[in-house]
Amino acid sequence: MQFQRTRTRPRLAATFSRRAIRIAATTLALSSLAIPPAGAQSGAQFYNGKTIIIYVGFTPGGSYDFYARAFARYMGKYIPGNPAVIVQNMPGGGSLRAANYVYNVAPRDGTALGVVSQTVMLEGPLGTPGVKYNAPEFSYVGRMTGVLETMFSWHEARAKNIADMRKYETVVGGTGPTSPTEGYPRLLNAFAGTKFKIVTGYAGTSEIMLAMERREVDAQENSWNSVVRTRKEWIVDKKINLLIQNSLLERSKELPDTPTLVEMGETPDAKAALAFYASSAAVSRSLLGPPRIPGDRLKTLRDAFQATTLDSEFLVEIEKSQLEFTPAPGDYLQDLARKVAATPATVVRQTTAALRPK
Repeated sequence: MQFQRTRTRPRLAATFSRRAIRIAATTLALSSLAIPPAGAQSGAQFYNGKTIIIYVGFTPGGSYDFYARAFARYMGKYIPGNPAVIVQNMPGGGSLRAANYVYNVAPRDGTALGVVSQTVMLEGPLGTPGVKYNAPEFSYVGRMTGVLETMFSWHEARAKNIADMRKYETVVGGTGPTSPTEGYPRLLNAFAGTKFKIVTGYAGTSEIMLAMERREVDAQENSWNSVVRTRKEWIVDKKINLLIQNSLLERSKELPDTPTLVEMGETPDAKAALAFYASSAAVSRSLLGPPRIPGDRLKTLRDAFQATTLDSEFLVEIEKSQLEFTPAPGDYLQDLARKVAATPATVVRQTTAALRPK
């Protein structure tokens, strides 16, 4: 009997141990269902206590930096969990350093975003050295603003309209071969029959404005907002002739009588090449993220972006800045990136050749 009692206790202990293990395993399984992993957390659960970093591919003080910081001050309150949103400048390579970082290195969980050059969708197709990203794979949150870019001539220049640009040599100031100040005239020479002569080496568009007044050059490319803010007397006193505007789809309501870059194309292929280049103005100052941000978090970010564009305090700040404000949603940019990437190779080659300094 004693031997039997001795044998019974181990069996009971073993049975109890097996039951305890099964109960513990069941409890663990249920608890794992109740507390989802980080990748499956809802926006509210995930962003609580987090910090979102916006990497800006330029130094502080410019328009890219301004818009990034303006949105950073307000977006957090529209994201469930109210994460902190901060800006970190990462200049280098015309913002390629930041673009490559956001695409390849930054976390893909919705805590890292970027603001990079408006040519982000063009650099890959154009074969720009150092590009290590595929633009359609970025997660586009929204365009903070578009930029209405224009070309105009001084009132004393011979070229006062589109027909004149095709008849007379027009000296235009440029800031470098990759700048729109030189890209526009090169493309117009190649695809619209104009006769621009580029004088390069100016430090910036402000210096070209002074050169126009001194009659060193006849024309320049610049944002319309910059002219309105810094040279309004030129408009009032009719000191300049508007030649073209870079609006991708239709003429701006501000400049209904000024033809678009695409309208200048003399053939379907020419129009396609000009539309390909003009897409950069449609991107302008945009907020994007790495590939494959979880869908619910990307939606959360896009919704917060849209809510920020309607925030009354934010709008007052934008109005005080006197800068442009034409936002667009993230899905618009996502679709645009796919269209730019689908540009026929022949059009891309023609554009690349036209942009090459002669």
